[in-house]
Amino acid sequence: MKYFAGIDLHSNNHYIGIIDQEGKKIFQNKVANDLDLSLANLRAFQKGLKGIVVESTYNWYWLVDGLMDKGYKVHLANPSAIQQYSGLKYSDDKSDAFWLAEMLRLNILPEGYIFPKKWRGIRDLLRKRSLLVRYRTSLRLSFKGMFVSLTGDDLSRRELQKITDEDIEGLFGDIHYKMSGHCLNKVIGEINNQIKKIETMVLKKARLTEDYHNLTSVPGIGDILSITIMLETGPIGRFLQVGNYSSYCRCVSSKRLSNDKRKGKGNAKNGNRYLAWAYVEASHFMRRFCPEAQRWHQRKKAKSGNIVATKTLSNKIARACYYIMMDKTLFDSKKLFH
Repeated sequence: MKYFAGIDLHSNNHYIGIIDQEGKKIFQNKVANDLDLSLANLRAFQKGLKGIVVESTYNWYWLVDGLMDKGYKVHLANPSAIQQYSGLKYSDDKSDAFWLAEMLRLNILPEGYIFPKKWRGIRDLLRKRSLLVRYRTSLRLSFKGMFVSLTGDDLSRRELQKITDEDIEGLFGDIHYKMSGHCLNKVIGEINNQIKKIETMVLKKARLTEDYHNLTSVPGIGDILSITIMLETGPIGRFLQVGNYSSYCRCVSSKRLSNDKRKGKGNAKNGNRYLAWAYVEASHFMRRFCPEAQRWHQRKKAKSGNIVATKTLSNKIARACYYIMMDKTLFDSKKLFH
């Protein structure tokens, strides 16, 4: 007998639903988020279990890794691509779990990619770096806003990065604003230290790969961007065409047209936001180091504006990186800006 299982996972519990090869419901149970409990509920069906579907929620690592370590075939469902079972006016954890199992049985399950455990820690560490960079930017903008409101003057990005405690004493007269400036500067300094620690640890391991060296041949893509692109992409072979990769990187518009008229818009958040950020950053840096990119961007900017030009350039870079990773080759500006 063949069995198919679906698990509707939540923050503190999960619902297990199991069906047979005919689609008949044969087991259901709601259990706390404990791997031993999960395994105990599945043990009786292990020999005939063809697959277990877990929805890609924020906390799937422990469950998917634990089941795979025990030899189960696990599928990660893509929640943004799942269609709800038609005809149901009411749904709950039970119906969701059985629907996951049913989609697997019918071979219509939209699957997400289970990133290898070996590299997942490095990738997630880089995501924490991205979070710290955003925090640092917000603190610098807070410092700049305070300075502008008190003096009417402005501070450049370079000046903000070089602010010292001695500078703060001269910038502000009021003791309370001085304290505000010192607090912001201390926190920014500590964030800088943690960012450097993260970069040092990541570079020790990821620099050894072929994809890393090939991606750094792209003007504007340095150590961190190349590693981010490499890790967030995963095996490039999972993208059948370059268009699939561009869409995953959020480099293309999600609007739908018919007869040149707008007929709706897809989910703009589908895809990988870290790759979207990486390629926009790459487009900014490429204009500094690649004359062809700068000229191309200026022509596009004159027609469509700066935002569209930057996003379009990021799409061109994403497509170039697709072929760099797929063909194991180096960057060629003539192919990108012919």
